[in-house]
Amino acid sequence: MEENRTILSYCPSIKVVDATIRDGGLCNDFRFSDEWVEKLYETNVAAGVDYMEFGYKADKDIFDESKFGKWKFCKDDDIRAIVGEKKEGLKIACMADVGRCNYKRDIIARKDSPIDLYRIATYINTIPAAIAMAEHCKLLGYETSINLMAVSTAKDRDVDLALELLGQSCVDGIYVVDSYGSIYPEDLRRLVAKYMETAKKYDKFIGIHAHNNQQLAFANTIEATALGVDYLDATMLGMGRGAGNCSMELLLGFLKNPKYNIAPVLKFVEKYVLPLREAGVKWGYDVQYALTGRLNRHPGAAIDFTKENRKDYADFYQELLDRF
Repeated sequence: MEENRTILSYCPSIKVVDATIRDGGLCNDFRFSDEWVEKLYETNVAAGVDYMEFGYKADKDIFDESKFGKWKFCKDDDIRAIVGEKKEGLKIACMADVGRCNYKRDIIARKDSPIDLYRIATYINTIPAAIAMAEHCKLLGYETSINLMAVSTAKDRDVDLALELLGQSCVDGIYVVDSYGSIYPEDLRRLVAKYMETAKKYDKFIGIHAHNNQQLAFANTIEATALGVDYLDATMLGMGRGAGNCSMELLLGFLKNPKYNIAPVLKFVEKYVLPLREAGVKWGYDVQYALTGRLNRHPGAAIDFTKENRKDYADFYQELLDRF
């Protein structure tokens, strides 16, 4: 969290987190081949990426395993089959959603798991449950973050209270999550200032996970770096739910740390990501996502619009206005 950063700053404290399988898995029900995941892992190692998020630790009592690929559930043995003896430099992350993870049963001691970091996803109203999950993971030896979702819809006083609770907790880091892709850089600066106050007061790292509904995911991510945010999420070719995320190839091309290498990412995008798109897996900016982002709405309606191959943008916009 160095002070007085600029776009030319070399910031060794920055960590890049690849969320392609986790957020990209929302586009294809996590049905990635083992070869695809292995090549992504090798790409991240070669590119100097710091963390690779393999997916969710979802509760199989809630989600039918037959309806999803294995990375919805991130079983330790499945990860180990990919990574083998982990290569030095790249850590493994996994996301656990509050209310959708049987963490007491499914998260084992870190010494027995290939996972290093658990990222706990929560809304403001479930923060106590998220803190309980973080405490459990910390006791088992894991690094932890709490990713505060849909923060663009929260009132300032609720954000302030949430940050104070998270600051007092054992969690290592707190994420700004622009779930709806609705945050503009000016709003981001104000919001990140709140997070950074908490970070300095309680010695936490701050991260950002941006969605691209208004084509601002990359802009907001690099703006956040100038404000002291250290953990930066990105995905290959921006692959992720709906409009997608900050693109890895853009982010690595921007960062000044010589450890990052864009060439392996470009090769992976060419050989493994483009074929998914050509096969019909959909993600990325389109007008319907811009409209939900502009209105600060969940992208679910835009996702349905996309699945139905609709192009009547004006009618859709009026539907959004009429719905709320």
